[in-house]
Amino acid sequence: SIIRRQRQELKLLIAELKDRDRELNDMVAVHERHIQAWEDDRQKILSLAERCSLLTSELNERNAIIKSLTKRLKLLESQHNDSKITLESTQQKFKELTQKVTDSSVHCQALEEKNQSLHCSVLELSAKTGQLQAREQELLTMLQLKDKALIETTDQITEVASKFKTLENALRAAKLEEFSRNREQQDLKLTLNDVVFQVNKMKDVLSEKMKESSKHQEEISHLKHENGCLRSELILAVEEAQRKDQLYQFTKSKQVRIEKELCSLRQVCVKQQQDLHFLHVNLDSSQEFMQ
Repeated sequence: SIIRRQRQELKLLIAELKDRDRELNDMVAVHERHIQAWEDDRQKILSLAERCSLLTSELNERNAIIKSLTKRLKLLESQHNDSKITLESTQQKFKELTQKVTDSSVHCQALEEKNQSLHCSVLELSAKTGQLQAREQELLTMLQLKDKALIETTDQITEVASKFKTLENALRAAKLEEFSRNREQQDLKLTLNDVVFQVNKMKDVLSEKMKESSKHQEEISHLKHENGCLRSELILAVEEAQRKDQLYQFTKSKQVRIEKELCSLRQVCVKQQQDLHFLHVNLDSSQEFMQ
């Protein structure tokens, strides 16, 4: 009966040992799965750390690009302000030249009116000269007809001759004045042409400045749009880095929990190994006792 009871106990111990062995195998399999998961998480963490460093370098590059674009934007804004000041000064010069052209046109018109009046005066003097010549012919005819009135006629002829000389002098002075007026008018026309040429040149410069200003404005708007896109990309990259940081924190906390569970499993495994060793010792003692 003792041997039967010991055999029964041995069977129970063997069944318990098999159960413990099966539990240990299950725990080892679970432990291996945990180790594999921990290794996968470790690889993921390493890949995430490498990607985080790449994103950090890319972020630094984007920051450098944004700084250079900001400097370029400031430079373009200063150039735009300079172009605006130049455009305002050019418009002011254009207004002054336009005023000068208007004054020159008014002066030319006044000179033309004065020239016209002088021409009318010359025509009147020419008419008077013709009348005086006709009068002289009439007086000569009367001189031939009237010998008795020779002294009076001679006096009249002398007076008419002096008047004629006076009129000739006045005509010569009028012609000289007309010549000087014509020359002054030609000079004014040349000055007017020069002023018109300068005005056209300033118009061309003004149009070029306007085109350049429009190009600068388009480039500034393009840079502002590009800066906005880069800022949005930077915000998205920062948000992604924050999410990756949160994921890294979650993974780290998960790793800590896994390490704690692994430590507890190791302790359980050690305890089970001790129990197994104790059971083996008991089994050996029971076998020795049976023998």
